Amino acid sequence: MTTGLIPGEQPPEPRPTEGLPQQRREPDGHGTMSVDNRSGSSVITARAAASFEPVGRSVASARSFVRDILQGWGFGDIVDDAVVLTSELVTNAVVHAGTAADVLCLRSEEGARIEVSDRYPEREIPVQSSAVNMGSPDCEGGRGLQLCAALAGRWGVEYTPTHKTVWFQLDLPQRPVGTRAAGPCLPADLLPLADSRVRVAVVQIDRAGTISSWNEDAEELFGYTAEQVTGKPLTDLAAWPHTPGTGTGIAEALQLSRWEGSYGVRGANGRVTPVYASHLRVRDTSGEPSTVCLVVRDHERAVLQTPSRGPSSDASGSSEGQGTDPFEVFIGSPAPDDLDGLLQRTVERARDMLDGDAAFLLLATDDETELEVRASTGLPSARQRFARVPVEAGPGRYGSARMPAVHDDLTAVPGAVPLLNSTGMRSVVTVPLKVEGRLTGSLGVAAEAPGRYSNEEALRLQFAADRIALAVESARLGELERLRRGSLSFLVEASDLLAGTLDRDQTLALMAQMTVPTLATWCAVYTIADQASDPYLSYVLHEDEELIDGIKSLLSKIPPPDPVPTPGARVWSAPGEVAHQAALRSSMRSLGLGGSPTRQVTPGIGPTLATAAAVGGETVVLPLVARNRVIGMLTLGKPTDEHFRQEILELAEDLSRRAALALDNARLYSERTAISQSLQRSLLPPDQPSIDGVEVEVIYRAAGEGNEVGGDFYDIFPISDGVYGFAIGDVCGTGPNAAAVTGLARHALRLLAREGLSGPAVLERLNSAILDEGARSRFLTLLYGELRPQEDGSAELKVVCAGHPLPLRLRQNGTVEPAAEPQPLLGVIEDLELYEETVTLDPGDVLLCVTDGVTERREGSRMLGDDGLAEVLTTCTGLTAGAVAARIMRAVERFASDAPSDDMAILAMRVPGLHVD
Repeated sequence: MTTGLIPGEQPPEPRPTEGLPQQRREPDGHGTMSVDNRSGSSVITARAAASFEPVGRSVASARSFVRDILQGWGFGDIVDDAVVLTSELVTNAVVHAGTAADVLCLRSEEGARIEVSDRYPEREIPVQSSAVNMGSPDCEGGRGLQLCAALAGRWGVEYTPTHKTVWFQLDLPQRPVGTRAAGPCLPADLLPLADSRVRVAVVQIDRAGTISSWNEDAEELFGYTAEQVTGKPLTDLAAWPHTPGTGTGIAEALQLSRWEGSYGVRGANGRVTPVYASHLRVRDTSGEPSTVCLVVRDHERAVLQTPSRGPSSDASGSSEGQGTDPFEVFIGSPAPDDLDGLLQRTVERARDMLDGDAAFLLLATDDETELEVRASTGLPSARQRFARVPVEAGPGRYGSARMPAVHDDLTAVPGAVPLLNSTGMRSVVTVPLKVEGRLTGSLGVAAEAPGRYSNEEALRLQFAADRIALAVESARLGELERLRRGSLSFLVEASDLLAGTLDRDQTLALMAQMTVPTLATWCAVYTIADQASDPYLSYVLHEDEELIDGIKSLLSKIPPPDPVPTPGARVWSAPGEVAHQAALRSSMRSLGLGGSPTRQVTPGIGPTLATAAAVGGETVVLPLVARNRVIGMLTLGKPTDEHFRQEILELAEDLSRRAALALDNARLYSERTAISQSLQRSLLPPDQPSIDGVEVEVIYRAAGEGNEVGGDFYDIFPISDGVYGFAIGDVCGTGPNAAAVTGLARHALRLLAREGLSGPAVLERLNSAILDEGARSRFLTLLYGELRPQEDGSAELKVVCAGHPLPLRLRQNGTVEPAAEPQPLLGVIEDLELYEETVTLDPGDVLLCVTDGVTERREGSRMLGDDGLAEVLTTCTGLTAGAVAARIMRAVERFASDAPSDDMAILAMRVPGLHVD
């Protein structure tokens, strides 16, 4: 939809009509057609235009557009007729004609003119002298023109080669000056109570949604100075309910041309003040839009509230024989299209109808055992939202919400209406809301004086309740469907996020971040290490980060909730009680009643009071149960005087089940990783011996995320004086079976070598030991050798290469050659005959031994291979053993962009020369 609003513009130029006639309907009742030249003397003072796509939802968007424009112009008396006509005409365009619709609103002193254009002009062109048959009232075709004829003062149809435009003119009713709306004269004792002066906060919001103006009354009402709030978004202060599946919020309300309704504002003391506000969207002289908000306390809403429109005295706008809908009479027209708006208007109309001091409406749960407070007026804020009371409240005929009841004096029947306990209300009338015999809610009106209501008032209220019950249930089911769709999307996203990590700390953070602020204002996660451990406070989150430390400190002083495995949310009252006690102590110290100087405790009062306000509402605990064991608890909290609604608790219960499984998976993964890493460390030598006359360097890199034990290993150990054994090998596969062979090989090599056996004998016995493992055996590639430094500065090596990548010898002149011959690998055949080869390393020579993770490094179809490794080694002449190993590792890592998929071990031994570069 595209819109444009141009106040003060002159009438547009007449559209080209190509000589076609323009239709006009005069309000004379004769049904004649005549030409309208649109040359009236009225001056167009403002215009607004919008275009709507050819989709079904555009009809509702067009209705909202016209309603907002006319209400913004102050034309509330003609809004209903204009919305009805626009709806029919836009339906004809976007649904029946299948084209986009252009809506133009023109304001003049007499009223408003609205034009609806579509792009389907191929219709029968009416002849001026011929009669027009607009069809049956029961058919959709032509009904828009019938409504124009019935409701509009003037109307017409224009045709062009590309457009067809239907327009209608609605004139404002003639009212004497000063009688826009009025109420009866009341005795002084019946007038509403107010403070010494009614304060009207004037707040201006700029284009970006931030506060640009804040008057003195706003400072008195909410405790903030203008300097503290200027430049901050109004959404930071407005306590607007956030519920999954609904999209209406304060940000959307600020974008409308005019808005009026109730919400809350968080004051400097942390408490939420219920307010009634009237918003008007304006533009300054430079064209910049902003919103002016007039705000009063909710119980003073009559100062700002727009009076309901009374029945029109203009007989020309009514149809004979048309009945009045009792629902519209009670609720008013147009009826709110959202559940909260419908319920709030219901309680206000019920209170006014019976001249009560308070009214409330509760909706029943699916099992009809409890009633949930959804709307109220004239009651403390603690009773307003989502508090629950049982359907059967007490003994006797007054104790059930299933029947109408009149209470002359609540003091005589304590607990008959639990919602009104400690509110000062004495008399009350309550009636049920029923649909097809099923209890769906309860509506009540209360007064501070006893004996105010009789059976006559109960019958009037029951009649009204019967008229609205079906509409309320329909709106409730619609809201429930939206909530369920939103909940499903929320749970799908939560499952994806929780499944995307196996880190315990990150899982705890995700649990908290998904619940705040979507489900709760703050949350805390307790974890239980094992059945013998107490719950531990692991994570705390609040939507205001400055309050996290205070809540954490407060919860640390409270014994944790009991780890009960029973599913569902249970109320935990300890945080609220401790918070209220802390706030009371802080207030007493601030007054100098705590036994210490006020100046010493003043700095701590603010955070304590803020924490108390944040934690002082309803707190619930949900168990985190995984694999039939309680592994923790999810605690959700609301600020002072707020309650959880049942749908939110059910959604939180679903989330807790998913979060518990994710948290337990993270715990199991962490334990498995720790075991794997510990086992991996046990398979590698704890230290590396120092060998006189030979430089030795080892680099070992395990692939993967640490959850599998690698099959590569190395070892360097002393055999006897001046003789050292070295080995580098690779067991087929990973995991426990490979680890068993790795541990067997490393320990067997040391034991057999120190028994004085030769290299071939050592490997032959190791081969027999591997085969003895049976099904757990794995074949093993192994390079084993014995190193003997010589007095002339050289080193003698005796090596056996059993199926392993051949060791490479780098000479001082830069030539590279294999230092052994390939022989059969271990763990495959029983009768294994091996032999050892002798290699002498001269000063400056290097012997390089690697596992196949180095030579089999791949990038697409390319592989490093033995030749590539030899080529890199030729560039290492003159380098120390450590530098050689580091260069080889860098070359392997740079060969491919992906992370290595196999373990890698590099063993470099160098006999230093006389000069080392």
